[in-house]
Amino acid sequence: MKPELLAPSGNFNTLKAAVAAGADAVYFGAGKFSARAFAGNFDADELKTAIKYASDNNVKTYLAINTLMTDRELKEAMEIVKYAYNSGVSAFIVQDLGLASLISQNFPNANLHASTQMTASTLEDVEVLGKLGFKRVVLARELSRAQIKEISEKTNVELEVFVHGALCSAYSGQCLMSSFIGGRSANRGKCAQPCRLPYKSGGKSGVLLSLKDLCLVDYVGELGDLGISSLKIEGRMKGEDYVRTVVTAYRAVLDGKPLSEPQKQKMLGIFNRGGYTDGYFCGNLSGMYMDALKNPYGGRRKNAD
Repeated sequence: MKPELLAPSGNFNTLKAAVAAGADAVYFGAGKFSARAFAGNFDADELKTAIKYASDNNVKTYLAINTLMTDRELKEAMEIVKYAYNSGVSAFIVQDLGLASLISQNFPNANLHASTQMTASTLEDVEVLGKLGFKRVVLARELSRAQIKEISEKTNVELEVFVHGALCSAYSGQCLMSSFIGGRSANRGKCAQPCRLPYKSGGKSGVLLSLKDLCLVDYVGELGDLGISSLKIEGRMKGEDYVRTVVTAYRAVLDGKPLSEPQKQKMLGIFNRGGYTDGYFCGNLSGMYMDALKNPYGGRRKNAD
């Protein structure tokens, strides 16, 4: 079966761009509890409108309510869940196991997707999450093709893989650097991206911690053969031009249409943080980091994420 193409949506304009470009599903945040707290996200009225618009165009909707939460926040989070569920949202992307448990108890028919920030990286991780009620697991971004293949062959849980966009220096976003430096926790959706800043070490200076962006457009067919259910594009804080361009390119490849070199270059040029990498998927670890000296401040950036 052909994998689903899942696109980011930080506001209604990017949602419409994703739908028009051929996304099968979109993911977005509500006003609170999203791992991209500084994206546009949606208030209650916008959330209902977004879900209806996507549904009317046969596009699924996934609500990212995927921060870690305090006990006192769970009531408010569940109010958002109830509103989205009653509005017809297709699934919830969750990191907090307490919230996941409450969703399962109160809305047994709701579809749960385990956020990549759960760092599910082994078959055992995936199987445990399946037993806890998760229909789908968004795998950690640090897995190789061999590791993905091993998991996919031995589980019935749906698997989702990031194919395009930003990579974290820390393991699948589990970073405390932003929290330590400025009190902005990545696990609360407020990462200040200190890994993108210039540093000095051993006589070198530049963006020594910054990774290139991920691009797996050349491996879409292989991921389909591995049994991956969904191919995910990162970028809820990027603009509608980015979403439209990247989704269009991946849609063409998924549909078996050859991607011309000008089309590919347009996709790669819409946002460039010092180049692209196939990274962990191909085991090309030495080529993942930006050239710190030639690109000391992150290269050309058309959109901020």
